[in-house]
Amino acid sequence: MNILTFDIEEWFHILDHKSTKTADDWSRYESRIHANMDRIFQLLDETNSRATFFCLGWVADKHPDVIRRIDAAGYEVATHSYAHQLAYEQSPAEYADDLSRSIKALQDVTGKAVRAYRAPGFSIKFLNRWVFPILVENGVEIDCSVFSARRSHGGDVAFGLGEPGLIDVSGTLLKEFPINTVPVMGQDLIFSGGGYFRLFPYPVIRRFMQQSPYVMTYFHPRDFDPQQPMIKDLSLTRKFKSYYGLAGCWPKLKRLLTDFEFIDLAEADRRMDWNRVVTKRWE
Repeated sequence: MNILTFDIEEWFHILDHKSTKTADDWSRYESRIHANMDRIFQLLDETNSRATFFCLGWVADKHPDVIRRIDAAGYEVATHSYAHQLAYEQSPAEYADDLSRSIKALQDVTGKAVRAYRAPGFSIKFLNRWVFPILVENGVEIDCSVFSARRSHGGDVAFGLGEPGLIDVSGTLLKEFPINTVPVMGQDLIFSGGGYFRLFPYPVIRRFMQQSPYVMTYFHPRDFDPQQPMIKDLSLTRKFKSYYGLAGCWPKLKRLLTDFEFIDLAEADRRMDWNRVVTKRWE
């Protein structure tokens, strides 16, 4: 089961960095989302691929035409928060307000319920698992935020979920489609999205795909835009993580969608036998 998803945000939505943190900061940068989305739509059409789009509520308010185009093409619209903030830096009240605001913004554009969510930066850790009841309270049925590996601003290794499962939130079952890993020399590696996908050569990615019965991808419009400006005050490490491999990422995605069949999250949900998966208790 290979699931194709895109996180719809602007090229300057770089997390955990002072000059790209707020909407006031974002107003200083040019928008590049329309041209980048044009390429994605064209490729999905050419390869007859289905995808789920995790969209910022901010994008729905700033560029509602982008969200309308996703919906009009028959793709699933999910939420990626409103203001693209790290969940563990928010209080429960701030998080709940951001989530509900994002859902309203997206539903106002599409007229359809939002069922699925992904946290910015997969920023759910042990310390903020309190997000799960808030998701349930806001009508979210599917979460795609669990990242059972180490990463700079997210990840919950202790959760131990690398394939679809259920999270029991005080008796309500939240469906979880986590990021997948592949074991290599005793290490769990990520390869299916973002900087990880840009880092690995395509033959390595193809081999990892062939070894994986379940793959959850996560791409961003900026991943395929080598002409985007560079945020000048980033550290050398952040520049590498944010800009390495941009020139070669688009050809890799085209090969990936040609070599493998992908489905969207809604279809993956329909195909799952939820009676035969692991259930994790929220605590």
